[in-house]
Amino acid sequence: MNQTTFPCYRKLKNSKSFYKISDERNFTEIQCVGNQYFKIEIIANKYPGIILIQDLLDKREIYEISTEEEFNTIKDKLADK
Repeated sequence: MNQTTFPCYRKLKNSKSFYKISDERNFTEIQCVGNQYFKIEIIANKYPGIILIQDLLDKREIYEISTEEEFNTIKDKLADK
């Protein structure tokens, strides 16, 4: 069995959303809309959210591996600072 070390970082291939996956049920998404950035905290209690986290971890074709440094750089651009 392959154990995942958390947190994990992913991004959309178009670099419009960045994800920090804290565990199998929680993640933070930072979305780029125009020239603004917005943070969304997600607790996956329902099946679609759980599947989304699994897709992120499995690196489906629309996601790429990101880094903590990249996530933090984007986080510094948040609109609600």
